[in-house]
Amino acid sequence: MIRERERHAPSGWLVLTFLLVVIPLSLLGVPVALSLASPLGAVLSLLVLAVAAVCLGGFFVVNPNEARVLQLFGAYRGSVRDAGLRWASPFFSKLKISLRVRNFESGRLKVNDSDGNPIEIAAVVVWRVVDTAEALFEVDSYDDYVKVQSEAAVRNLATRYPYDTHPDHELSLRGNTAAVAVELQKEVQDRLAKAGVQVVEARLSHLAYAPEIAGSMLRRQQAGAVVAARQRIVEGAVGMVEMALELLSRSNMVTLDEDRKAAMVSNLLVVLCGERDAQPVVNTGSIYQ
Repeated sequence: MIRERERHAPSGWLVLTFLLVVIPLSLLGVPVALSLASPLGAVLSLLVLAVAAVCLGGFFVVNPNEARVLQLFGAYRGSVRDAGLRWASPFFSKLKISLRVRNFESGRLKVNDSDGNPIEIAAVVVWRVVDTAEALFEVDSYDDYVKVQSEAAVRNLATRYPYDTHPDHELSLRGNTAAVAVELQKEVQDRLAKAGVQVVEARLSHLAYAPEIAGSMLRRQQAGAVVAARQRIVEGAVGMVEMALELLSRSNMVTLDEDRKAAMVSNLLVVLCGERDAQPVVNTGSIYQ
């Protein structure tokens, strides 16, 4: 596995200043050497001029949050991260690679959750390149690699958890978004580590039942909400009946036998749990008639 080696290239301004001095002197040295009948001096001046001209091809610019990967005839020679005008051997190839934070949003993937229900799911992955050598040399195209592996991680995550919360499961895609996001980030990072990519954040951006079962699942959710509401109403009604009987017994306002208590409990539960307003019946006689 190829790891990044940071290389500090010299400042291009220093080299440029040096060449701006050497090139005019070399140009001036050719006629001077010829006038002095010194062919060797003229050849040396031309040789220095040729070398200086070749060195002009070694300048390159590194922008902020950018790196240049240096290669010499296919051999990796290091990565330059220092921003500004830099100079390296003109025989080096200098590949540009961005270190900026980037977003990738997957398409809406159709997959079955752990219960076998078809769902639509999508995710947003925030990533950046941290190892330029791995990004360029370990995978064919790190951009495509991020897209394919991120979608594969989203599919794998969706198959491990149910869409909604069930008694047998601790986590669900809809009910535990924070925990699912942490798990998704870890899985995507494990897949992209070999490409020199760091996952900054990964979250679900879309989650829904597939259209063919969306209506049925909506009715099931509504039924569950109705059952939960009814259960809460019954629990409250039982508490109110218990409190009423206790207050009547404590105040000695009336004395009820077991049959009358049962009738009172039945009437109060009907009034408290009924969907319609109860119609009161006023008893003007004795409660035992």
